[in-house]
Amino acid sequence: MSKSPASSHRRLVTIGQAAAYASVNPRTIRRRISDGSLTGYRLGPRIIRINLNELDDILTPIPTVGNIA
Repeated sequence: MSKSPASSHRRLVTIGQAAAYASVNPRTIRRRISDGSLTGYRLGPRIIRINLNELDDILTPIPTVGNIA
């Protein structure tokens, strides 16, 4: 299975930017990195970046009455 070029393109942002994108506290992003549900990419000893595509992938819709199979 190969990924399309558009899906393999990383959209790397800071923890703060990722938190703002998801409307959560930066601690939540750090917790997701810690529990393994989100990958953090280290860029030197202090700089961490998050791939927004991965953040999009861990977001799950909440089923509603109209969506239940």
